[in-house]
Amino acid sequence: MNKKYLINRLKWYYPMERMHAFVTFPALMLYVIYTNPLNDILFLLYGLMLCIIILFQGQHYWKLKLHKLLRKDIDQERSLTFFRKSKKLNLIMIGMIPAMFAIHLSFNHWNLKMDKWFFWGVVANLFAFLEHVNYYNRQLMIDNASDMNYVIRNRKLKIASLAKDLSENEI
Repeated sequence: MNKKYLINRLKWYYPMERMHAFVTFPALMLYVIYTNPLNDILFLLYGLMLCIIILFQGQHYWKLKLHKLLRKDIDQERSLTFFRKSKKLNLIMIGMIPAMFAIHLSFNHWNLKMDKWFFWGVVANLFAFLEHVNYYNRQLMIDNASDMNYVIRNRKLKIASLAKDLSENEI
């Protein structure tokens, strides 16, 4: 991809990720909170909160990449520290998913209701895990011909851009 294409792509992609982190998922969370009892949605809320945290990191990364391409100053050391700490936080929070599931069960007197809220809780927590993988390990999102050609040619997923930047100590 050339630089101009990447700049144009990030000019719409970064605000879209930002909107999901600051508007879409928080609005969904508020709607669920105001329309349902807490004991039914606790597991879902944890997944949504985890999604918001990871999407915030993603939109911040894409903003920094755009700023770097536009030759705006960024504090590279501070950014690297932020993403290293965020990766650790994500892993801790992902590791807490089973504990949150147990807390959800305890709020329901150890009775598992296989309802839509449980289903959406599983989806939200899985989505958060996959978003973490997408940013910090392997690029799971294949949304252009270049990415598809890479996967076909190499028979594997690309290393995520953020993962590469962290290993090379540059944002």
